[in-house]
Amino acid sequence: MDPKRELTSVDLAALVRELGAYEGAKVDKAYLYGDDLVRLKLRDFDRGRIELLLEVGEVKRAHTVAPERVPDAPGRPPQFAMMLRNRLSGADFAGVEQYEFDRILEFVFEREDGVTRLIVELFGQGNVAVTDGEYEVVDCLETVRLKSRTVVPGSRYEFPETRTNPLAVSRDAFAAEMDDSDTDVVRTLATQLNFGGLYAEELCSRAGVEKALDIADAGEAEYDRLYEAIERLALDLRNGNFDPRVYVAGDEGEDADGPVVDVTPFPLEERAGLAAERYDTFTEALDEYFFRLDLDDDEPDPGTQRPDFEERIAKHERIIEQQEGAIEGFERQAEAEREKAESLYANYGLVDEILSTVRTAREQDRPWDEIEERFAEGKERGIEAAEAVVGVDGREGTVTVAVDGEEIELDARKGLEQNADRLYTEAKRIEEKKEGALAAIEDTREELAEIKRRRDEWEAGEADAEAEEDEGEAVDWLAETSIPIRENEPWYGRFRWFHTSDDFLVIGGRNADQNEELVKKYLERGDEVLHTQAHGGPVTVLKATDPSEPSSSDIEIPDSSVEEAAQFAVSYSSVWKDGRYAGDVYVVDADQVSKTPESGEYLEKGGFAVRGDRRYLDDTPVGVAVGVQCEPYTRVIGGPPSAIEGRAVTTIEVEPGRYAQGDAAKRIYRRLRERFADESFVRKIASPDRIAHFLPPGGSRIREE
Repeated sequence: MDPKRELTSVDLAALVRELGAYEGAKVDKAYLYGDDLVRLKLRDFDRGRIELLLEVGEVKRAHTVAPERVPDAPGRPPQFAMMLRNRLSGADFAGVEQYEFDRILEFVFEREDGVTRLIVELFGQGNVAVTDGEYEVVDCLETVRLKSRTVVPGSRYEFPETRTNPLAVSRDAFAAEMDDSDTDVVRTLATQLNFGGLYAEELCSRAGVEKALDIADAGEAEYDRLYEAIERLALDLRNGNFDPRVYVAGDEGEDADGPVVDVTPFPLEERAGLAAERYDTFTEALDEYFFRLDLDDDEPDPGTQRPDFEERIAKHERIIEQQEGAIEGFERQAEAEREKAESLYANYGLVDEILSTVRTAREQDRPWDEIEERFAEGKERGIEAAEAVVGVDGREGTVTVAVDGEEIELDARKGLEQNADRLYTEAKRIEEKKEGALAAIEDTREELAEIKRRRDEWEAGEADAEAEEDEGEAVDWLAETSIPIRENEPWYGRFRWFHTSDDFLVIGGRNADQNEELVKKYLERGDEVLHTQAHGGPVTVLKATDPSEPSSSDIEIPDSSVEEAAQFAVSYSSVWKDGRYAGDVYVVDADQVSKTPESGEYLEKGGFAVRGDRRYLDDTPVGVAVGVQCEPYTRVIGGPPSAIEGRAVTTIEVEPGRYAQGDAAKRIYRRLRERFADESFVRKIASPDRIAHFLPPGGSRIREE
């Protein structure tokens, strides 16, 4: 039996009841681990320190934990954590609710300067959205742009479409939901009534109804017993009648020291055959369960230490299934955008009249409220153009129209052709994502084939023979299930940096202060200085020697290192931010650089004067790769691809694109985590904020994505 890794809707209903006891606690601090685990540290007058964990990755959970089990705080808080601290420090915990019967929790915090809501999505890909009191999204771990809903900073948070809440449904509505099904009883409870598999089976057992009974054969007697079982469950959840259990692998009556498999707010008949431990509160049971689950996941396989090929194969097959679904979704989205554009042209006169009316009114300085009222009046008089207007949004400057059965949002400042072109462009962008997904699915299929090949070799006994023959060969770090952490923060770690293919250190400033520091403190005889012709680039120093070594002008720096340093300089400059793929770079010796300006001139902070001839490297291409290094130290590294690929066990190249630094870092993090068997290693040393440290300013995207 696979262990539970996600809380059910019933679990969340019980959890909300218990977490309500902490209302009034004050938030001390917020932390973010990786890109999916949020920790809130609170203080309660009666209970003292409270630690709340919210995890939305492969494991989806929300519960308090014992302080001694709290993970060590990350070294450098990422932007999301800093935003949480700014909004929540000193705030009162005002309560938590479950959205309908869905796997969504809404935590409310109040402070004198306003209300903050943390909306935790414990389904699908998982997400944590931070909103203000009016549900406007301040930030979120994952941006969501679906046809059905949008969750992006600056927009109003949209909950998923409401589903049936089985704990609040009437007897007649319950019967109607059941009658609407064409399958058996247990599947109907699981899907139509949203109980999920385990609790659907539990309700059948409690009601004495055969699980496989076809709905067509179920009568009022079966419905009555099932509805009574649901009412008893709802009553227990409302009144907090809990008797929590942590279930472990092993027969009932045995010591409960085996691997954990489930945690529930009360004993279940469906788990009656398993060994179990009882707890006083559900939050205590959740803390113990997930603590032991983490230990079980870290436990190596006994005996031969055979890799878990089956789990890896299943994981890659799941990824392929998801990628196939994404490709189908991209096709539908692209087609929908094209159809909208074609509908605009098919109703040219009508749409053009609406846009012209809005533009004319705005040119006359009429407020948006008045424009909306005029359309409403026109609709009452039966004016066709007014009847087609669904909504007006003055804040965004948009008007939404309904044509050919489709609602289309238009930018009122632009004409019909420009709005249609925007839709065609969006369709093209979505199709480009589809091409990236097609390439990704081929990569996944190749990885799957490789895993199957290794499994076959292992089972044939070849893996052991190869291990003996190849003893002393390089470690396959990607396949290692437990990679030791060996961190070493270099003195230059706060700058931009990399080592060239010839092992020369290159350092670049992140801002004017660091540019100033590099020239004044670290520039030495024998070094070379590079800078882009374009304004807004880092001072880039190609070191001939380490600062701990005596400087020397006798060291000859190879052209290959100069070229890599030039690529570094242009990639982290405004050239990348402007979306260009190449720029000009000049190179000078250290003794040509001075902080003393010519007479009558002025040097800005971070600037420098160059005297003498400059050597130019025209049309230097941009190029950045981010990778994970495993020896001699474990860390993220980044810089020109030719320099990084030889030092990292795996790399991902990026190019100028539309994703902000934080979003691009998250996408790279997810790719890296998929490549390593030891996913916890990636989380510890290659979190999104560490990856972002090596990304150029401005937008980026994974190359060939």
